[in-house]
Amino acid sequence: MNLGALLHIAHLLVPDHPAAIDHANSLGDYRTTTYAELWNEAAVLAGHLAGRELPPGTRIGVLGTNSSRIVSAIFGVAAAGHVSVPLNFRATSDELAHLLSDADPALVLAETRYVDVLSAVAAPGLEIIPLDVDFSDYRAALGNPDPAQEIADVDDSAVAVLLYTSGTSSKPKGVKITHGSLTRYAMETNDGPDGTNTDVMLVSAPLSHVAALTSVSNSLYTGRTLVLIPQFDVDLWLDAVEAHSATHSFLVPTMLHRLIEAPRITAANLSSLRVLTYGAAPMPPTVIRRAIELLPHDIDFVGAYGQTETTSTVAVLDADDHRMEGSDEEITRKWERLGSVGRILPDVKIRIVDRLGGDLPASEVGEVLLHTYRTMVGYWGSAGSSRITVDGDGWVHTGDLGRLDADGYLYLHGRRGDMIIRGGENVVPEEIEHVLMRHKSVLDAGVVGVQDEDFGEAIFAAVVLRPNVDVEPEELTALLEQHMRSLPSYKRPTEYLFVSELPRTATGKLLRRTLPHLRARSIE
Repeated sequence: MNLGALLHIAHLLVPDHPAAIDHANSLGDYRTTTYAELWNEAAVLAGHLAGRELPPGTRIGVLGTNSSRIVSAIFGVAAAGHVSVPLNFRATSDELAHLLSDADPALVLAETRYVDVLSAVAAPGLEIIPLDVDFSDYRAALGNPDPAQEIADVDDSAVAVLLYTSGTSSKPKGVKITHGSLTRYAMETNDGPDGTNTDVMLVSAPLSHVAALTSVSNSLYTGRTLVLIPQFDVDLWLDAVEAHSATHSFLVPTMLHRLIEAPRITAANLSSLRVLTYGAAPMPPTVIRRAIELLPHDIDFVGAYGQTETTSTVAVLDADDHRMEGSDEEITRKWERLGSVGRILPDVKIRIVDRLGGDLPASEVGEVLLHTYRTMVGYWGSAGSSRITVDGDGWVHTGDLGRLDADGYLYLHGRRGDMIIRGGENVVPEEIEHVLMRHKSVLDAGVVGVQDEDFGEAIFAAVVLRPNVDVEPEELTALLEQHMRSLPSYKRPTEYLFVSELPRTATGKLLRRTLPHLRARSIE
């Protein structure tokens, strides 16, 4: 089924229901778009693309902060049988040049603020159509086409969206996600629109990320109302919850951390909020524990683990896992399980394997392999020759290290490429980071291996402190020793650097490869 059909179905069944509210962005504060209007915007774009007689599957770039126009663009491109390429609005000019060169879009639909940088880095002659204008001007820029009357017939295996990974360890890679992956996931996990759904989904993660894309796809199919803020900001997020009575939202761990650290959080009215989902990056146990204790107790927390390559979620730590109810033994077990990413979904199979690909027993750490119908159909462009991540039997080699406990909960132990090997011993950076963040004065921490003549690698820790506090490195090492069973010497950081912030992607992933550069600059 064509991805555009999810919006079209809702348009037919609940045309007058609010589909999207643009909260404080360039399209206008509190601008509400109905399902009929949102589909019309998508259909006009599809009509324009049909008139250009482009080959099926042509790539169309989309660049801008979150807005209803970005949503209609993605679904309009799909309805025409083409491939949308949501571009990261936080990309540097060099990164944007790489994305454009790799994806080679036929045209780009973009907010006007990005036109100059696009023109500077794009190939000569690339057409750029402004998105953030009144609909009449938008339609005029498209040549005043008639709305498409039909949705293009596509195979489920056809590519609908080309999403670029965050590029934490290398250049971003284009992941080819199919129509069938997105539509089947939406329709198998949600009820269709019937006019009774009053849920309001607040979207703050960028629409160039798979978690936001699947949140939008699922919400449109169910007939929810989307509230879109341009990008995450604590005050803007809280304003949007209060103004529109948001019932659902997705946050990455850094967003949730900033939320619970905000002075305003204790006075905010979050009474409408029912479900708060988090994921896209490792969640420090201290952050989710603090959120459970601080935020209203009737909020259902849900942890989601997945990859762009698996079209988002493959494992869930559900709401019951976050409710600290039951016997003392059960509550203790639940606190421990907050360090996991939950249990594998029914449509997913999992294996934990050693370096030779052999299956490991429960509780042993190895690489996580996943199998699902939602697996990507490959990488695009320059990434096509990258290390194979999907084998001949359809198993995704995630690069994540993990183990399964006796009850089927998956615990992650970092990325295979991030493992520090010090004196022949393996050290997981996240293990140290999570303990450092238990210190009352530490806001954030990043750990990486740096070259060492004696032991191969030394452990370097970059630490962000709360404002107006000082901490001695010895105090942090003492904390590590307290919480890591006396901390064997090979796990002790040999060097600390206190910084104002850590380099992270828009979805909160630590850019670990840049930490040695922070260290180098501090030495100069």
